[in-house]
Amino acid sequence: MGDTALARAQAPAITSARPLRAWQQAALERYEEASPKDFLVTATPGAGKTTFALTLAARLLQRREVARVIVVCPTDHLRLQWADAADRMGIVLDPGLTNAVGPVRAGTQGYVTTYAQVAGKPMLHAARATSVKTLVILDEVHHAGDGLSWGEAIEEAYGFAARRLCLTGTPFRTKPDERIPFVRYEEDGFEGDAGEAGAGLVSRADYTYGYKEALADNVVRPVVFAAYTGTSRWRNSAGEVVAASLSEAGTRSVEMQAWRTALDPKGQWVPHVIAAMDDRITHLRENGMPDAAGLILASDQDDARAYAKIVRRVTGKAPELILSDDPKASKKIERFSTGSARIAVCVRMISEGVDVPRAAVLAWMTSYRTPLFFAQAVGRVVRSRAPHESATVFLPAVRPLLSLAASMEEQRNHVMPPPKTQQGDELDLEPLPPKERAVDGVKQFEALEADARFAHVLHGGTAHTGSGSPAVVAPEDEEFLGIPGLLTAEQTAELLAKRDDELRLRIAQRAHHDDEDGGLFPVEDHPDEDDAGRSWRDAAELRREINRLVSRVSAKTSTPHAVVHTQLRQSVPGPPSASASVDVLRARRERLRTML
Repeated sequence: MGDTALARAQAPAITSARPLRAWQQAALERYEEASPKDFLVTATPGAGKTTFALTLAARLLQRREVARVIVVCPTDHLRLQWADAADRMGIVLDPGLTNAVGPVRAGTQGYVTTYAQVAGKPMLHAARATSVKTLVILDEVHHAGDGLSWGEAIEEAYGFAARRLCLTGTPFRTKPDERIPFVRYEEDGFEGDAGEAGAGLVSRADYTYGYKEALADNVVRPVVFAAYTGTSRWRNSAGEVVAASLSEAGTRSVEMQAWRTALDPKGQWVPHVIAAMDDRITHLRENGMPDAAGLILASDQDDARAYAKIVRRVTGKAPELILSDDPKASKKIERFSTGSARIAVCVRMISEGVDVPRAAVLAWMTSYRTPLFFAQAVGRVVRSRAPHESATVFLPAVRPLLSLAASMEEQRNHVMPPPKTQQGDELDLEPLPPKERAVDGVKQFEALEADARFAHVLHGGTAHTGSGSPAVVAPEDEEFLGIPGLLTAEQTAELLAKRDDELRLRIAQRAHHDDEDGGLFPVEDHPDEDDAGRSWRDAAELRREINRLVSRVSAKTSTPHAVVHTQLRQSVPGPPSASASVDVLRARRERLRTML
């Protein structure tokens, strides 16, 4: 049986457990009216892009318009997330297919890969995408613009695919000479930051679903931005001690150093905001969200480890520490998503695409402040599960972040601005400068200390300080914190300000306790998730079991592993285990058992 016939014989039935949202249905109807080769969907984080894409894939497979589905996503963890979502739809996508394995495994409708993997061997992926009619889903397609090599690889790999569906959660800007493949652009006027006009290129989505629409449809949670200021003190390269307020720093240079000092784990700004975050999580858990959780975004892994120690010191509970170089990172994300831990600390592992519906609080302790990263990170805490849920974002009271927060609800086009002819006072789009090394033994910068205090709640672009009457909010109203229509922005600010002094006392009481952890904190044993019934997981477990059985047969018969594998393939014909179907793997497992 050829590839095409085999794939068509395995076309799935749509088994989505929940009805489509109105925007998903409308986007599907628009797609089916045009039946295009390329289709770009822009939908706000948390709106349900994955469900839309897999429903479309299932329909195309059922109608025999395609025979294979390939999903390209940014990270390895998202491969697992896509494969699990596809399983629930009745589509078997292999998330473990590597560049070392040639053919797509039998018994699947396709696979999930990453942009980096495609860039490694674009011609291999091109062969897989053209051997049968294929739908290629490019998740968070702006990653194809992360560098010319990635964009070129994606174009080379999927330029001749039958269908391409591009997805993005946020508007993205791209340099004029780095157009993202398969995205349609149109000429449009663009006004630069300093007022200069020019001819810009604007990408046009085929379907757009923004934050405002999602909020109106109760698809996402409303967000309350709570800004915290404080005074930072640092020593510059001349040995001078400089002090400045986060919210009144004056120049951009001073603001950056004050911000950087506030994020230093040795100061008091970080533990104070962590305490405020923990207080908010407790409040949510006591008032309708019993599994509410929070995320802390750090600038780098060293800060993340330090913040994790502070979380344990301040809250009395160890957080989940999720780092990209940890081989258990994906399992930790999955465990945190479904578990009961209160807080997770990470760098960028959960800033994009990762689904943690119970996360409703975010502490912005990173120096990243691009519009794209900001929207993606805030998107991790806005996914709505029930009416009256809200999200809270704690952030430094600095201009770049306050400007991004104020503009979050604005509908923005995907703009590629022309090259700048002069510099204005635009938002910084890069991380803060890296920590400088000492030059000739002289430190270029040394953070000394930073305190924290509640500054204001941002609402509608206006700062509300909560400095009005102390009796503005009755105690019984506190449970409604952050839900629009029940408390005004002034009342929300009043509540946060009222609790600020309590948090400062809590920090002071815990400050004298030394954190003497050697490793970080003890690692608890967590049972692995029950993977029964998940087809791609079944295949992965079967391959591991076969390898264990081969080792036992080898030891029993004094036969090399390679010889046992060869004998096994002769007894149960088929491709190597990496490409074999579940049925073939099960047959080989039974054959090995008879050899023991």
